[in-house]
Amino acid sequence: MKKRIGSILVACSIIAATAAFGANKAEQFSISPVVGGYTFDDNQHLDTNLIYGLRAGYNVTDNFGIEALIDYVNTEASRANNRVEMYRYGGELLYHFMPESTFVPYLAVGLAGLNFDAFGKSSNTYTAFDTGVGAKYFLNDKFALRADARYIVYSNNSLAKNNLEYTLGAYIPFGGTQPVAKPVEPPPAPAPPPPPPKVEPPPPPPAPTAALTVTPATVTKGETATLNWKSQNASGCDIQPGIGPVPPQGVRAITPADSTSYNLSCSGAGGTATSAAGVTVVLPPPPPKPKAAERFCDKPSTIIVEFDTNKSEIKTKYDEDLNKLGTFLKEWPKAKGEISGHTDNVGSDKYNLALSQRRAASVKTYLVDKFSIAPERLTTEGYGETKPIATNKTKEGRQLNRRIETNFTCD
Repeated sequence: MKKRIGSILVACSIIAATAAFGANKAEQFSISPVVGGYTFDDNQHLDTNLIYGLRAGYNVTDNFGIEALIDYVNTEASRANNRVEMYRYGGELLYHFMPESTFVPYLAVGLAGLNFDAFGKSSNTYTAFDTGVGAKYFLNDKFALRADARYIVYSNNSLAKNNLEYTLGAYIPFGGTQPVAKPVEPPPAPAPPPPPPKVEPPPPPPAPTAALTVTPATVTKGETATLNWKSQNASGCDIQPGIGPVPPQGVRAITPADSTSYNLSCSGAGGTATSAAGVTVVLPPPPPKPKAAERFCDKPSTIIVEFDTNKSEIKTKYDEDLNKLGTFLKEWPKAKGEISGHTDNVGSDKYNLALSQRRAASVKTYLVDKFSIAPERLTTEGYGETKPIATNKTKEGRQLNRRIETNFTCD
């Protein structure tokens, strides 16, 4: 029997090398030679041994299938020291997940008969129920590898027996619904001949064109911008507001007091054309903020502060960075906002949430005590491990995630 199964597996491999990609399909039949191991309940006193089997199946739909099965085990009774043959024959219902993919896992439930033959000394048959899981890996449309595990239960003398079966094998489908060929589209009908040319009347006078630009488009109040305009097929142009009649093309410097939209209008025998361009006047920028304000004002800022395990006390080596934050708060007495604590993913969610809150509170206490910052200017929040900025799979990433962040508004 071993030679036969080996020959089947070799043939299946040859088929796999020449076929195309496949998946679990409805209305397909299949045959599956399998081999594996069978482990008996301890109170049966039978040795674990090889199992040889065959499955014949049919897919009712892409997901649901049924299989008939037969298994054979030749084992030895550990107490009686004699050989025992076991046959299992029955059927199973399979439910396949992701039937369209290359890898198709499934659940199985079945009913079978178990026959034990002690080489003429005794022969008993029992009804057995089984449940289990399996998976098929399709190499092409005609061949897949399969692996199965089953938990088998039956009763002998009112005692439940629990057996395990685990196998590897080949899944060889055949038949099934074939894809419908797409109909051949007929060639397109030839295009109709072009109509005869028409005699066109003489063209009307060309319409004028107008183009107006302002450079630069944004200026600081008191700075000068430049109007640049040009037109074609026009006898006269006008720019408003405040400019008046102008030649068909030209350049003029302007110093607008406020943001202004300028309109160019040019007229000729063919009509009128217009163009618009605007200049935005802005106030001079405020004086630059100190470097500390650039770091902490109106945006999140990260301060790396490492703590000992299960501790929230701040180490002295982080005083320099925290002192910069305290100096900023002294220089900007209207600044206020949140101090948030963050952790890596070591520990439970609940523990990390509480730990991050304690650590944020430690930073607030440091700033209140050392720099006399009003407590109402600072709020604290612990986010635990919910907002990582790096991967927690490396030591370096976890170090970056153990941090304090600040977010202050600086009105």
